[in-house]
Amino acid sequence: MILQRIGNKGIRLGTLFERAARKHPSNVVILDHDLDIAPGLGRRATVAEVADLIDDMASRLWAADVRPGRRVVVYKSDGFDITLLACAVARIGAVPVLLSPKLDGETVAELVRRTDQPYLLTDQNKLETELLASVFQEAGQVLLTSGSYQDATELASLAGVPRVPAVTMPPEHPTLITHTSGTTGTPKLAVHTGATLEARYRPQAAITKPLVPGRETIAMHVSFVHSRLITALAISLFRGFPIVVLADSDPKQAADLFARLRPGILEAHPNSFMEWEELADDPRRPLANVKLFSSTFDAIHPRTVQRLLKATERKAPVFGQLYGQSEIGPAVARSFSKRRGLDADGRCVGMPFPGMTDVRVVSRNGLPPSETNPGFIEVKSDGRIVTYLGEQERYDKQVNDGWWRMGDVGYRTKWGCVHLLDREVDLIEGFGSTLAAEDTLFTRLDELAEVIIIPDETGRAVPVVCTKDDKPLDPVAWKAAVAGLPPMAEPVQWRQSQLPQTATTKIKRLELARLLTAGATAPTSVPAGATAGATADRTQENV
Repeated sequence: MILQRIGNKGIRLGTLFERAARKHPSNVVILDHDLDIAPGLGRRATVAEVADLIDDMASRLWAADVRPGRRVVVYKSDGFDITLLACAVARIGAVPVLLSPKLDGETVAELVRRTDQPYLLTDQNKLETELLASVFQEAGQVLLTSGSYQDATELASLAGVPRVPAVTMPPEHPTLITHTSGTTGTPKLAVHTGATLEARYRPQAAITKPLVPGRETIAMHVSFVHSRLITALAISLFRGFPIVVLADSDPKQAADLFARLRPGILEAHPNSFMEWEELADDPRRPLANVKLFSSTFDAIHPRTVQRLLKATERKAPVFGQLYGQSEIGPAVARSFSKRRGLDADGRCVGMPFPGMTDVRVVSRNGLPPSETNPGFIEVKSDGRIVTYLGEQERYDKQVNDGWWRMGDVGYRTKWGCVHLLDREVDLIEGFGSTLAAEDTLFTRLDELAEVIIIPDETGRAVPVVCTKDDKPLDPVAWKAAVAGLPPMAEPVQWRQSQLPQTATTKIKRLELARLLTAGATAPTSVPAGATAGATADRTQENV
């Protein structure tokens, strides 16, 4: 990991916008929403204006007695100011702890308790609708980004306080705490240092430059509490890319924005890209200028990749996919082009970054890992977090001589390409890859908006499907689509909006399986006669 270490001074989160403003002061940040902490700023600001806002907020936090080394939990209504507040907290040497607005009050209370009497930065709406009264005992002080509440201090009341200089902390000092997805239970608190975030920034910056050699407008729809947004911002700010930040992934709103601003780069979650497939048919051609589609967090379906690539008019556009994890950062990368057809193996997530990351696959049962006998995927990178806050023993269990176990199973080809087949906890023995089967169904059924294959209480594979506009699933088309796939139960149809999701829009598969096992009623039903097409003599295809 030598290339991640040389001259690593840390990402310096607190001065990120300030340093970028010196280099590109007139560069702009465009929003699709107003900021709670600065509603008067509007939806278009220069990087220099954003840097000044961060400086202002940092000074207000200092006036509220926030000091270097103290933790500040940020849990507020969704918006880009979550990220800006993280920068403000880090600017005075404190440690921001970012919690998703989607988390429920009980989970937040537990994470605040685990953070040990932090400052809590929230708003009136969250206090009135989500947070438990006990949070005032768990937090050392409650600060408000908007509204008012008894026993809470409003940041607005501290306007005009003297500005304070930035505090520079050592690269090995914690600079950010985020939480894991929570797909397997209560989220864990992941502790990042300046050095680990810089180590994540470097491979991403290295592969972006040759793909996008010139100046492009970048549009981002990434969770405001995820470390990925920090590194994506750093790359964009220092390259002088105009930045468009979306809080809402609604395809109609995104199409309006993209048709007007013509971004050259799109950065989003896989599920957001799935939603944006319909933009390919918009007569305004909102995706026509996109040179690079960038996705991380999870492998993406080949159907989505090809539809988006066909919607751009740029020469040799690329769909870049990063495979990684909140705890380790990006581990491997893969690119797609228009030349790769729908049969391109979506389970291949790519190759490690030379000199920066490494990957190995460890046997689960003493036999060599392969497509039919997947092993545990493990990664080595200097981007790895340094601990789970308050759960060091849990952290240590996932590290073996510097190798981090990802919680996924797969194999490597003779060329070294990493193939991701399933999460360890989602593995259905004897079925093969549920993710590969889902890819196949997406390719064969245009009407699908989502499909998740999960085990029921007996271990049988159950497909949970969502259709575009929640139309009833066509049983004849479904039967044809599952031909050649492993045996499955009858499909269960749900509305996509009611699937349990993480902050990065991943489906909580364990939670969904629990709901089905508990007899939760599906919001919509599959028409009578629909079938999974499963028969006892059906064999698995190589998908």
